[in-house]
Amino acid sequence: MFDYIKGVLEDKRRTEKGCFLTVDNNGIGYRFEIPSSDYEQLPDKNSEMKIFAALIHKEDTMYLCGFLNRETRDIFTILTSVSGVGTKMGLTLLGEFDLYELISLVQAQNYKELTRAKGVGPKLAQKIILELKDKLMKVSIAGSVTTACSHIPEEYGEAVSILQSLGYEDKEIQDAFKKITIKPGDSQEEILRGVLTILSL
Repeated sequence: MFDYIKGVLEDKRRTEKGCFLTVDNNGIGYRFEIPSSDYEQLPDKNSEMKIFAALIHKEDTMYLCGFLNRETRDIFTILTSVSGVGTKMGLTLLGEFDLYELISLVQAQNYKELTRAKGVGPKLAQKIILELKDKLMKVSIAGSVTTACSHIPEEYGEAVSILQSLGYEDKEIQDAFKKITIKPGDSQEEILRGVLTILSL
């Protein structure tokens, strides 16, 4: 229903229930719950900003979660598709871990580190890795890098597959790779970070 909203940051506050902001767009105030990591990066009140949205619709309530970057919103959507990971847990995980760190932990199947997040025990951490790894790598499992991205070196295939599974078009990925500088020894995580930075501009 909503992709993003541009407006003026009317209010921001951290409470025991979480981190929240209100964006005024043409006289309508949209209230979002956001990860604590995004809260730390918010501009001053009365500044213009853009917030990516995820509409949460439950039987007895409806509300918005917000994210400063599209890719973080997309990872949140994938996270909350895992059985046992609700909205609060998804926001907690994204507040505890840098997006790129979270992807890296999943790829490395490092469930012990995931238990750093409040409320995540070993069993849930292992379940998150099992299901999230499959979702993030569904493109490579299914067959890999498409023809449009075939000019990208094969060793970067993992990063390309993750980007494809996040919904980025092949041309977007191709153009972003042309704009980044890859140094010898750069990890998949560093490459992914660079490409996502370009894609989020």
